[in-house]
Amino acid sequence: MSFPLLTVTAAVPVVGAVLTAAVPAARRTAAKWLALLVSLATLVLAGLVFARFEPGGERYQLTESYAWIKDFGVRYELGVDGIGVALIALTALLIPFVILAGWHDADPLAESISGSAAGSSKRWRPTQGFFALILMVEAMVILSFEATDVFLFYILFEAMLIPMYFLIGGFGDRAHAGSDENAAAQRSYAAVKFLLYNLVGGLIMLAAVIGLYVVAGNFSLTEIAGARANGSLEIATSTERWLFLGFFFAFAVKAPLWPLHTWLPNAMGEATAPVAVLITAVVDKVGTFAMLRFCLGLFPEASKWATPAIVVLALISIVYGALVAVGQRDIKRLVAYASISHFGFIILGIFAMTSQGQSGATLYMVNHGISTAALMLVAGFLISRRGSRLIADYGGVQKVAPVLAGTFLIGGLATLSLPGLAPFVSEFLVLVGTFARYPVAGVVATTGIVLAALYTLVLYQRTMTGPVKEEVRRLPDLRPRELAVVVPLIALLIFLGVFPKPLTDVVNPAVRHTMSDVQQKDPQPEVEAAK
Repeated sequence: MSFPLLTVTAAVPVVGAVLTAAVPAARRTAAKWLALLVSLATLVLAGLVFARFEPGGERYQLTESYAWIKDFGVRYELGVDGIGVALIALTALLIPFVILAGWHDADPLAESISGSAAGSSKRWRPTQGFFALILMVEAMVILSFEATDVFLFYILFEAMLIPMYFLIGGFGDRAHAGSDENAAAQRSYAAVKFLLYNLVGGLIMLAAVIGLYVVAGNFSLTEIAGARANGSLEIATSTERWLFLGFFFAFAVKAPLWPLHTWLPNAMGEATAPVAVLITAVVDKVGTFAMLRFCLGLFPEASKWATPAIVVLALISIVYGALVAVGQRDIKRLVAYASISHFGFIILGIFAMTSQGQSGATLYMVNHGISTAALMLVAGFLISRRGSRLIADYGGVQKVAPVLAGTFLIGGLATLSLPGLAPFVSEFLVLVGTFARYPVAGVVATTGIVLAALYTLVLYQRTMTGPVKEEVRRLPDLRPRELAVVVPLIALLIFLGVFPKPLTDVVNPAVRHTMSDVQQKDPQPEVEAAK
């Protein structure tokens, strides 16, 4: 039996979470270092997965399969394609930065923060639990990208909601205007809304999972897709469409796609900046990944049937998210609405049904994760200094903290997909792929680029330029720990912006398999013969 690398990659953060939670309360620093070392070990294992994956080989590699619930045909079945490998690498890469950035976010609240409601009396916060929950989320997300058994994927899809609920509701942002009671109420509301939205989506998906078992007789993605391809399994058109809608609804909530998006601004606004990164850069990618793996892989005809409606919803997400971001007064909510717009681009690329669009969508998942992490974490460092999330409370920061302002600018420029930075490549491919099949949709989507420039540059102008406000006059610049978080992310944005080949080489073969699943070919350009 070959070494179970996929299982070990997910098991290490689980064991690390248990050990971190078991560290005595008096040794909070030891718990932080243990969590960081575990995340780095997971990153090394994810690097081995990436290195051992052969882009020109079998579709699913490093496979593992063990009987789990024999009576119902449920198996512990894992395997990765190029898309899964890229997203596992993204997840393992971001978690160490999330832990470093949140180094003090779960410390006891011992003193008042200017402009916030932290309070003057000491309040206990379970530091070990904070980092243990982050590691548990990492493990579940990695396993979600590896699972090729539909039932196993569903269990992970739902289980990751539990640690996220506690991270949002139990470790909220300290920079909250109002009383302690109001801050706690807002955190509770955001956590419950996050949980309810995703639970409803998960329950609908559960009905679809059961329906799939009824018609297919098992939960294996590879067996069902293979049987459908060779004609040994036929699903009635109406049944396939209902099953597709059940899966897609759950993934659209997680993604988040308009109009199922409203939980995201609340969750990101009330969570700490590192947890906000965990939500939008890591957890939400499970939704868009699942659209490629399960919606298109299991229900190709229904996917083509639903494409026009999904393209319209994606366009609404792009324009609506960008427009609302322009009018935001809260820095973190602005980034949340910008993410809704970016997820619209990802879903548009998936359902453009072109190889360029789907390659761009996969690259967008990775590049959006890196760029959003860079911008949100720097914003979190800024907010922790001033104690306010409101844009109006800042001004002239670049004069007192030039390194912070500079890194904030680069993160913002990546968000608006400036050429030379990683998101530009993915957004360009999505638009090229969309124009090839849906030129009108491509035109509408480009408005999102213009609006992205508007909300990003206005945010920078109002917070970083102009006269120095008295409240920010003594803000310190980025510290070594904070630089260790931001500098590698910016370096990666630049590297992948000028040399995306390491990712495209892995992703493109998987995209070709997906295009084959839905029996689609790229439209050929119409060229008039020379006269």
